[in-house]
Amino acid sequence: MLVQDRPSPHAAAAGQKPPTSPRGAGRRHPRPFAKNLDFATWASEHSSKLLLLLFALASAAAVFLLRGAAPNAAALLCLDRSGGSSSAGPARLPYPEVAWSRVPPLAAAAGAPFASFRAERWIVVAVSTPPTAALAALARVRGWQLLAVGDSRTPAGWELKGAIFLSLDLQAQLGYRSVDFLPYGSHVRKTAGYLFAIQHGAMVIFDADDRAEVPGNDLGKHFDVDLGSGVTNHPVLLQYSHADPNRTVVNPYVHFGQRSVWPRGLPLDKVGEVAHEVFYTEVFSGRQFIQQGLSDGLPDVDAVFYFTRKPPTSAFDLRFDSEAPKVALPQGMMAPVNSFNTLFQSPAFWGLMMPVSVSSMAADVIRGYWAQRILWEIGGYVAFYPPTIYRKDHIQAYPFAEEKDLHVNVGRLIKFLNEWRSNKRTLFEKILDLSYAMAEEGFWTEQDVRLTAAWLQDLLAVGYRQPRLMSLEIDRQRATIGEGDMKEFVPKKLPSVHLGVDEIGTVNYEIGNLIKWRKNFGNVVMIMHVSGPVDRTALEWRLLYGRIFKTVIILAEQSNKELAVERCALSHAYKYLPKVFERYSGADGFLFLQDHMILNYWNLLQADKEKLWITNKIAHSWVTVPLESNKEEWFVKQGALVKQVIGNSPVHFQTNYKENMGEEKIAFCGSELFYIPRRFVEDFGDLVGLVGDLDLHHKIAVPMFFMAMDSPQNFDSEALSGTVFKTQLPANATFKTQLPANATFKTIYTAQAPAVFPVKVMNEIDFIKVIRLMSIGDPLLMELV
Repeated sequence: MLVQDRPSPHAAAAGQKPPTSPRGAGRRHPRPFAKNLDFATWASEHSSKLLLLLFALASAAAVFLLRGAAPNAAALLCLDRSGGSSSAGPARLPYPEVAWSRVPPLAAAAGAPFASFRAERWIVVAVSTPPTAALAALARVRGWQLLAVGDSRTPAGWELKGAIFLSLDLQAQLGYRSVDFLPYGSHVRKTAGYLFAIQHGAMVIFDADDRAEVPGNDLGKHFDVDLGSGVTNHPVLLQYSHADPNRTVVNPYVHFGQRSVWPRGLPLDKVGEVAHEVFYTEVFSGRQFIQQGLSDGLPDVDAVFYFTRKPPTSAFDLRFDSEAPKVALPQGMMAPVNSFNTLFQSPAFWGLMMPVSVSSMAADVIRGYWAQRILWEIGGYVAFYPPTIYRKDHIQAYPFAEEKDLHVNVGRLIKFLNEWRSNKRTLFEKILDLSYAMAEEGFWTEQDVRLTAAWLQDLLAVGYRQPRLMSLEIDRQRATIGEGDMKEFVPKKLPSVHLGVDEIGTVNYEIGNLIKWRKNFGNVVMIMHVSGPVDRTALEWRLLYGRIFKTVIILAEQSNKELAVERCALSHAYKYLPKVFERYSGADGFLFLQDHMILNYWNLLQADKEKLWITNKIAHSWVTVPLESNKEEWFVKQGALVKQVIGNSPVHFQTNYKENMGEEKIAFCGSELFYIPRRFVEDFGDLVGLVGDLDLHHKIAVPMFFMAMDSPQNFDSEALSGTVFKTQLPANATFKTQLPANATFKTIYTAQAPAVFPVKVMNEIDFIKVIRLMSIGDPLLMELV
């Protein structure tokens, strides 16, 4: 079982019988969009298609008749074969056609179990094990009905007093279109439970798991269960400020006293943003249609956090500030929302659907971001609440790969959702439009588009009414935030997990350092070329340096779309850089780093970010090579290419280079590490353009560019002058390698140098050993291992 109690979607377990269903038992493929109508109704709705079909049949008959009449009769048909399928563009996904006004109602059969039962407040959980003590307590929560949804792993005869249990067989009998899309062995079968609750009178649904323990056994004390009918019935809420329109995602755990903890689904490059809010604003309560509670004990954290913040045999028991005020998110700002501690009000019931084409650990978070975006269309918002449940950590592992869809795509998804707009006229049309757009962008597949259409039809069939659309605030001029609108709240600094012990005063100092480093490099883009296997190290490098830099672009010899690794040969890496420059036009500068070199960023705070940095002061990293009588053919050819590029360069590049280097020698630099400030970005791009298709090597081109752009006396050469650079270590100098004279990376590493070379990180174990060494300079790094 997974840490979050969410197994991956699998086929039915061995020995388990698939459910019997009047809608087609045992089907493994999703149903089409067509509804169960009689033939006359269907024919009237599809008359145009019938005409096209008859025409096609008639045309085919004509072809056969003509062929039978004469050998050349087919020539009478003027068929254009020049524009075959090879010339056509890529096929687009089929857009679902739904007759919204003709969806027939779906009433519970008179003899069906629970047909006459009604309740307004429901708790929905997925169950795959015998009832737990926590689940038994949920069944006794006052005023709420517990609904347990089974899957293929649920024990036969599952039963709990006070709970309604939906077995696979019973789910198949409910008549919901969307059930046919749900994998048998996954918690996403809760989708059937949501529909069941709505059909049986739900006005509020608490999305939970079988580990949730509600303090005081009263959800009404922790959430705003009854929103009433207007804003006059409710006080104002604190709201994150919209002062920075470029800030699109926040870590709500900081607000509740845990600065170094982050929720599952937060982009890893935002983990380092641990400062509290400068100020908040306020919003009227009453439209927080999705209410996300926090969990004491084991909060909703990802695999990276879970396996790097404590020994593997210790259990988490984290606490959040129960006295911190709840806080809302304005339009344009998002945060992760999960499926085990979230209250959905009726206007947001459409947002309960969980996708089926992504991994199980990503399904609810991707659902949460999708729902937040649609919520803006009806004037609703998400609010975060102090601890509403306690979850015990069972110390049960789950594969990191289950979160791949989060770590790779979530940052891009947030950006896409903020930019997405639709001109559809009703809410359900907009929801389907967004689902389709997300499939086109690769966030989920066509299967989820079809599921969305089925889900929305199911909602209509069980009597759910679409909320009214409202205009988007993010498309209007935002009100100016005056001094009187600024509300201050300084979160507490609660004990957390740090190196397996409680955080105390020293950690606050260390977090202060992290903030300082982030402030210095937070608008600098790191471009890292990885020579090792990216599937073993790419996410680790992002986690290490993404805490400090604006973003980390990973390049490698082979691309990997799933890990957002871009293809770039190291021998010509410089040619790729202008693409990154254009992508991040607002960055202060760009730092290039090869994974054979470790960067001690804490020693670069005094470096001048307005100047060029390169290792021109480091022996063996930067050497001058004479061209006259040089017996190395490679250097002679590279020298000829340098002369060709410089000879065709504008006067300022040509003059700079010849004054700095002359014409009878060239510079050879490993170019493992260099920095280009914003003011030299255009020059660097122009020089790349001058090289064009010439086979000029990275180690020759980069030092040539630097001397053409500026004089070495203007470089900030001191920034990297203390770099440890050991050429005598072989390329495979990993921690397991036994070298003469103790010449290993461990022996040459020092936290006092700006960078250390060489090291080769090939897997997670190597990465952990590097981190342990680097923690001498940045103790908070030990949280990663």
